[in-house]
Amino acid sequence: MYVHLARDAAGTGLALKPQQAPALARRAGKPGVNRRRSRISEPNEFDIMLVMPVERLQLDESDDTGAYYYLRFKRNPKERYLLKFLDEEGKLSALKMLQALRKIIKQEVKNIKNPEVTVKRKKAGSPAITLQIKNPPADISVDIILTLEVQQSWPPSTQDGLKIEEWMGRKVRGQFRNNSIYLVAKENKKEKVLRGNTWRLSFSHIEKTMMNNHGNTKTCCESDRPKCCRKSCLKLLKYLLEQLKMKHTKELEKFCSYHVKTAFFHSCVMWPKDTDWHVGDLDHCFQRYLGYFLDCLQECRLPHFFIPQYNLLSPEDKASSDFLSKAISHQWNNGFPIFQERY
Repeated sequence: MYVHLARDAAGTGLALKPQQAPALARRAGKPGVNRRRSRISEPNEFDIMLVMPVERLQLDESDDTGAYYYLRFKRNPKERYLLKFLDEEGKLSALKMLQALRKIIKQEVKNIKNPEVTVKRKKAGSPAITLQIKNPPADISVDIILTLEVQQSWPPSTQDGLKIEEWMGRKVRGQFRNNSIYLVAKENKKEKVLRGNTWRLSFSHIEKTMMNNHGNTKTCCESDRPKCCRKSCLKLLKYLLEQLKMKHTKELEKFCSYHVKTAFFHSCVMWPKDTDWHVGDLDHCFQRYLGYFLDCLQECRLPHFFIPQYNLLSPEDKASSDFLSKAISHQWNNGFPIFQERY
């Protein structure tokens, strides 16, 4: 279905190609922490990145985070159809492009009879166009994310990020940084007036590769080689946050799985060796990772893994961080009862 959407998009001036974003977690082998019979939820939310290659762009920072940018063409683009998506200041309008893509997707969805597919209403500030697919016994949610791919050097704000030399090696870091820049249409809520013309750096393509090749050694978790528990730890904390958000939706609305993933990558750097994550030490490794995440919450500081000047835990949201910290500590002190619950 998504390849078809991309072809129709090309016919209307949005030359998109589908590319699956990071693979979603499946049920952990024997889910839960050692000695706890816990359940990891089946995935029902998926991401698809519609990637549009674009020639060289001028990136102008829209704030001090180093993550959000205004985009302009350095010269007349080969993709001349994009000119109609410029705003009055010559900036590439994320809002205009998303509106065009939403219109295309809505039209295509009308032709899908089985399964039943609907386009959800636009969520304020979200870069995604979300499809709801009826798939008894549970619905499936698919986020389609418009992404620009630009083949040029990463911006200066990324220079001190991705510190994986001790974990994956200096050579691998260099290879990652030779990848194209990805930018997703995303409003910068720090702006006083939201004009829909900001784009945020995305590293999901790098993150996917890091998850698939997560070892300090190239043979980690291969069929006949020693296994680690890195992915199991990540799945457990994602599940813990997911369940806490279900119980405390309003108090924890600022948090998402990306906070957990970012803390995970930092933990992999702090404990880089495969022996630090031996599969038989899941209980210890999970609690060590969880302890680091709690430290981040208490300090209201979680640097973006690729853009270290960008703090994902704003001090302005200290009340939310304190609430989550207390909720996690309660679970930890009581043996994680939430892992035993059924919904």
